[in-house]
Amino acid sequence: MNFQATLFKEAHVIEREPFQDFRGSFARVFCVEEFKKHGLEYEMVQSNLSVTHHKGTIRGMHYQVEGSEEDKLVMCFSGAILDVIIDIRKTSATFGKNFMVELTGINNKMLFVPKGFAHGFLTLTDHCSVFYQVSNFYNSAHERGIRWNDPFFKINWPITNPIVSDKDSRSKDFVL
Repeated sequence: MNFQATLFKEAHVIEREPFQDFRGSFARVFCVEEFKKHGLEYEMVQSNLSVTHHKGTIRGMHYQVEGSEEDKLVMCFSGAILDVIIDIRKTSATFGKNFMVELTGINNKMLFVPKGFAHGFLTLTDHCSVFYQVSNFYNSAHERGIRWNDPFFKINWPITNPIVSDKDSRSKDFVL
């Protein structure tokens, strides 16, 4: 596993290093020892699979509060997404900044999203399958969302009229 720094010291792009032969390939997607080497204390308690049918769909920007905060390890198994995180920790030196990376079914990249970050993604192709492992159990009462185009965060989405869910379309701008 190859850990690559991002704008945020707590967030990493992690590249799987597959072993390939005539049968196909094999790669680790998580190793507690590798994470610890990079200062990441990450315990997975739940795995989720998001399947999105149409290119141009935004899911997010989601986060959890009040003891339900979660670290996430996000990977795209089929299709391609633009994965985006925002630092929403008000006391952080990087508060309000965002980072994006393309994750695809073939580029072997994953994104580690730490607690205190909102997360979302844009599908760049039809038929995207996104798998993520989280460090806390989902709690609907503690789920929050930020409008995908909140002007404060200035996310440079390569789309102006995305497909969004009813729930995400009701998300508000972030409260400072």
